[in-house]
Order: sequence, then structure tokens, then C-alpha cells
Amino acid sequence: MIRPQDLPVDRVLDVFRLADDAGFDHMWLPDHILSLGDLDRPIFDGWTVLGAAATVTKRVRIGLHVTGNLYRHPSMLAKQAVTVDHLSGGRLEMGLGAGWKEVEFQTLGIPFPPTARERIERLGEACVVLKSLWTQARSNFAGQYYQLSDAIGEPKPLQRPHPPLWIGGSGLKRTLRIVAREADVWSTDAATPEDEQTAWRALDEHCNTIGRDPASIRRCVQIRWADRKGLPSAAVGDLASDIDAVRRAVERYVGLGYTEIILMVNAGDGPTIMKLADLYARQVLPRVRG
Repeated sequence: MIRPQDLPVDRVLDVFRLADDAGFDHMWLPDHILSLGDLDRPIFDGWTVLGAAATVTKRVRIGLHVTGNLYRHPSMLAKQAVTVDHLSGGRLEMGLGAGWKEVEFQTLGIPFPPTARERIERLGEACVVLKSLWTQARSNFAGQYYQLSDAIGEPKPLQRPHPPLWIGGSGLKRTLRIVAREADVWSTDAATPEDEQTAWRALDEHCNTIGRDPASIRRCVQIRWADRKGLPSAAVGDLASDIDAVRRAVERYVGLGYTEIILMVNAGDGPTIMKLADLYARQVLPRVRG
């Protein structure tokens, strides 16, 4: 995954090409209207760039980690996702989250629900809307926040029944209940091992309540360079010497049962990001494949 602030869009596409050629399983962009950190820094629309990335790659699966539900009506999002699925030849991974960066909504005049409960309830309804438009000839839905009336969603995705749905978040009562009901993949960013285990148990309990096999949900975690999960801080020139630390982190998460690992390239300027991506491709990926 790359956070492409300050990167020209052609350089973003270069990273996608690199990931495709190197053999990564999936490649991700974030979904924000304003840059994280310094709001004045430029950032492109993720779904638009994803459509372009679909045309310059051949095998790597692509997505936004994760799409903010509140930025777009789910009916419009369903159409965007289908378009990218077709452009990519059926390689879309559909990431979705409740949305959280309030300043984007405040400054741009986009309504932001005042409570986390409403934002999560909207996320749950959006999942229903997306799946219905992707799979049904006509869709009808009478939710509290979203409604469909004999709605048509054509064409359908190339992937059947629909692109894999990744839901991000770790709220024990509401978010994980939605994950249990709707997700193909659960993506978490738990702060501590204790938090991770608590969230795992909660998800398993939600699955058992509705009669779903917890093992049917793939589980994803992000690894950030120099983050709170214990990876060492490393300058770009020293990164190669710390590859074993990445391998050990991957081994730990695989041992816990995670099936998807996202390595986040999150470093300053364009040349730095490209150098990190190249090092991951040439030195990290071969070490963690086993």
C-alpha cells in the first residue's frame, strides 16, 4: 500500500507497475479527499487513479484500503466499483470502512454524521446496497439511511457473485457484527496484541451467533515501517539490513492466523517511495513468501 501525497499521478502508476511485475498479491491506495497530516499537500482521487491503474497492470489485484463510505452514496460507489472491476479484468478488491476524518467533511461541506453509531449503521446498510446492485436484476431496499426502489445495476461485476468485500475496523459490538454478516475479509489495525485477541474473539462470537464459520472470513493486518507494532525505524539506505525484522513481523501475524499482510510504503517524497517499493519488491517479498 502506498500513500501517494506529493506523488505525480504517473509516478503512482509506476508503483502499481512495479507491484504487478514483482508478483505482489494485491496493491492498495488510501481513500481521502484531503491529505493526511498537512492538509495542503496534493492528493488525487483514489477511485479515479484506481481506474487508471487497472489499465497499466495485468495480474496484481487492486483496491482502496479502505473506501470511506460517507464520501459517496453507495449506489454511485457500486457503479464505480463495477467499472474498475471491468477495467481490470476482474481484479478489484473492494475495501470499505465507515469513514472517520471529520475535517474533510467540515471544510468541504459534506454531511458528517455526529455519532460513530450512525456512521457504522450507514456502513452496514451500504454493504447491503452494494451487494444487491451487484447481484440482483432489480433492487429494493428500505433502510434508515439508504433506499432503493426497483433499482437497476448494470453491468454486473466480472467477479461473481461480486468482488471480495474487505471491511476495515475493530469496533467490538457494531463494526465486527457487520464484518461477520457481510465481509469476505476483515482488515484490522489493532494497537496491541491484547486488542488483537479481544477483537478476534469478538468476531468469532458474532459469526457463531449468525451461524457463519469464522474461518470463512480472511483476516488482514497492516505492517507500517517504524510503527508502534515494533518494526525498527530505518532510513531508506538502511532498509535492506532490516528485512529480517519485516520477516519476523510477518511470521508473527501469520502465526496468529492472519491470511493477508499489507506492507505500507509511507515515506515522504516520490523518489523515496519508489526506492522503498523497489526494495520491498526485490528483497522483502522473496523473504516473506515462504
